[in-house]
Amino acid sequence: MISVNDFKRGVVIKLDGELYSVIEYQHVKPARGAAFVRSKIRHMKKGSVVERTFRGGEKVEDVKIVKRQMQYLYEEGDDLVFMDTESYEQESIPKKAIGDALKFIKEQDMVDIAMYEGEAITVEPPQTVVLKVIYAEPGLKGDTATNVLKPVKVETGAEVRVPLFINEGDMIKINTETGEYQERVKQ
Repeated sequence: MISVNDFKRGVVIKLDGELYSVIEYQHVKPARGAAFVRSKIRHMKKGSVVERTFRGGEKVEDVKIVKRQMQYLYEEGDDLVFMDTESYEQESIPKKAIGDALKFIKEQDMVDIAMYEGEAITVEPPQTVVLKVIYAEPGLKGDTATNVLKPVKVETGAEVRVPLFINEGDMIKINTETGEYQERVKQ
């Protein structure tokens, strides 16, 4: 059992027999009344996000997750196929269970797969990824105001807001947790 006061991003808990991953949490101490924890949790299999409030100090069942590094091979219908690089076993995981991580992984990328009771439940891409810009509007000449961003499309289909000097064909580094541009990478 784990106290809701110990929530961290990525912690997996079991509620009503279902697995959930903590996405966001906030400890609230109102002027009157007891403290509570407001959280957003993602259903591990369905991918749906639920907002849930817990009483301060409430205990929930935590789940021991085993993480294995695997390589993303290809897409097959509504599933993605990954391979364990040590045993060469292949694992199919439904797209909806992967969630937002799908926007930042491409074939041959190494990812961490969280396993529970022998079943793959989530995919965690690396902290940062380098992707090629496949579509970018040209920046307007003379528009040099600070922090002006434009949307671009990267090779995985994700849309990222970047500075005006980024063009098609550029390689950019993206933070996978926030989905934000970090820097341009030299090819």
